[in-house]
Amino acid sequence: MDQQDIRNLLHELLEPLAAIEHERWSHWQQYLHSKCVPRPDGSLLIPADLVTRWQKQIDAKYEELTEHEKESDREQVRKCFPLIAAALKSRTDSL
Repeated sequence: MDQQDIRNLLHELLEPLAAIEHERWSHWQQYLHSKCVPRPDGSLLIPADLVTRWQKQIDAKYEELTEHEKESDREQVRKCFPLIAAALKSRTDSL
């Protein structure tokens, strides 16, 4: 596979990977909203303990995360593997 093949493959994967990212984001937002306190004006209040926990995770480099937190990130990445594997197989099969 040459550089142009790689660029073409990445271009083909952009939209399907963006769809996976949107699904991940939507799932997170649903979880976040479920942890918040609804306000009369329609806004949501994030409990202080969650703000503290999530800010600590935001500020941490991946290497500094707990093994449980790392596994959560790995779980999200694994959702992309079938799409990538299928695209690579399809390219390999056509050679």
